[in-house]
Amino acid sequence: MKKEFICIVCPRGCHITVHEDGSITGNMCKRGIEYVKTEMTAPKRIVTSTVRTVFSEMPRVSVKTDRPVPKELIMDVMKELSKVIITTPMSLGDVVIENILDTGANIVLTRSCMK
Repeated sequence: MKKEFICIVCPRGCHITVHEDGSITGNMCKRGIEYVKTEMTAPKRIVTSTVRTVFSEMPRVSVKTDRPVPKELIMDVMKELSKVIITTPMSLGDVVIENILDTGANIVLTRSCMK
């Protein structure tokens, strides 16, 4: 049984096929092969979301993981983010949650959050 993927590593969006014999076709670069291997064994994603603040001018601020987390933990990460309320001014890149769910990934601000 063959599996098909659309590579998301670069803007090309190669349509990559993993054949029954394990061969991989359709990739335009080596990164596509690595992407497919990871997708088949342990898929990971960068999580983007928002968290609440106490600032009336900015009731929510955007955040993301600073590295990919296991795909199966995305909903758990989102549950943790729903508990966060930022109460002090913070800058772009500041860590909101360190090592979320022991994944090694930090939640960081993608925008400054000031009074």
